Amino acid sequence: MAPKNNNPAYVLGVGLTKFIKPRGQRQYPEMGFEAGVKAMLDAQINYDDVETGVACYCYGDTTSGQRIFYQFGMSSIPIYNTNNACATGSTGLHLARTLIKNGAIDCALVIGFEQMQPGSIKSVWHDRPSPMGLSMRMMADTRGVDKSPPNAQYFANAGKEYMEKYGAEARDFAEIARISHEHSQRNPYAQFQQKYTLEEIENAPMIHYPLTKLQCSPTSDGAGAAVIVSQKFLDERPHLKSQAILMAGQTLFTDSPQLYSKSSMDLVGYDMTKRAAQAALKEAGVSPKDIKVCELHDCFSANELILLEGLGFSEPGKAHEMVRRGDITYGGKGPIVNPSGGLISKGHPLGATGLAQCAELTWQLRGWANNRLAEGADVALQHNLGLGGAVVVTVYKRADGAKNSKMSDEQVKKSSQFEYNPAVEARYVSKEDGEKVRSRKNRNDYALADTEEKIQSRL
Repeated sequence: MAPKNNNPAYVLGVGLTKFIKPRGQRQYPEMGFEAGVKAMLDAQINYDDVETGVACYCYGDTTSGQRIFYQFGMSSIPIYNTNNACATGSTGLHLARTLIKNGAIDCALVIGFEQMQPGSIKSVWHDRPSPMGLSMRMMADTRGVDKSPPNAQYFANAGKEYMEKYGAEARDFAEIARISHEHSQRNPYAQFQQKYTLEEIENAPMIHYPLTKLQCSPTSDGAGAAVIVSQKFLDERPHLKSQAILMAGQTLFTDSPQLYSKSSMDLVGYDMTKRAAQAALKEAGVSPKDIKVCELHDCFSANELILLEGLGFSEPGKAHEMVRRGDITYGGKGPIVNPSGGLISKGHPLGATGLAQCAELTWQLRGWANNRLAEGADVALQHNLGLGGAVVVTVYKRADGAKNSKMSDEQVKKSSQFEYNPAVEARYVSKEDGEKVRSRKNRNDYALADTEEKIQSRL
């Protein structure tokens, strides 16, 4: 094997759009532009500093990334267009980190976005084998196939297996959703920000037992972005060290032969996640007990429950007991899981999800998320999963090694280029914001024409 380099990589800037219902209200070039502008403003850079662009999306034509990035500048840099199912956003982060770790570049801009169709996720290809074809056959052979959405069936079956093995109950999955919806009230970017009682969640329309509608992530439109930089890049800007977040450990894994073991849990990535988490934690030099806050890929509440164990937060067969004790929310033993509201409430624009998780944990470790802070956190974990399959587990630490402390909105404004605290308030970008970060050397206004009209109409 080739020797592995280990140049540190840092998240220096993040940006998000609001996640919204997929109703054609916004187009992907505009959403990607907004997220990218915010991330570069946060990192206090100009597009001329960016050496590589990574675009992350599942639904869209080839080179959609260029359509977004050309709005910032046409500097001839490499632009990668990535697709790895629901793990697409974190796959983009992994690509950027890999380039920086190996000394190829010092600064990358990663933008994840999705413009989706209403309703459950469906394939757009009907004239070729599906990547999930063998998994669907395995599910049919082991649990049978119903008329409900296939993804709901996969994860509901994983939940049933956990119930059969360890005595979890349907109410445990509903409680996870209750907590996620409660958390989402304090996330200004969340698609849904409504609190529900446990009974309301249990009595919502059944999608596939034991999962009701309020335990399933919605389809969404939205975008997220992150600026990833090297140690050298950060050292040249020492005033930004307090906001830089170290990507201390990260693993992108695909399935092992365990996928086809006839276990419904392994069919949705339990084994893959477990191995990836162990590797990422080892690289970061921490254990699951060190994690204070986590963004976990809760596409369905059943996935969160089984992966509380898969990520090492609970003993085998005890994840439902964690949920019952309230360990996964504020005031519990921890870690606090999905303070953003998770995919269930925040929304799930596939390519943007990994970037949204990264943004939330960045704000948590900085202390900017002052209305939902996991106080005293110094290590965070991100889990992003895609059936088919791929999983990315990332462990983050503050660059200065300190624990987070709550920053007021005024403190955030003084230490950043924002006139507000973006962790607790979702504002649109202005033309002036774009001017600050667009290339000074290689801009072309024609590339921005459509988006500029939309910016003016929204202000």
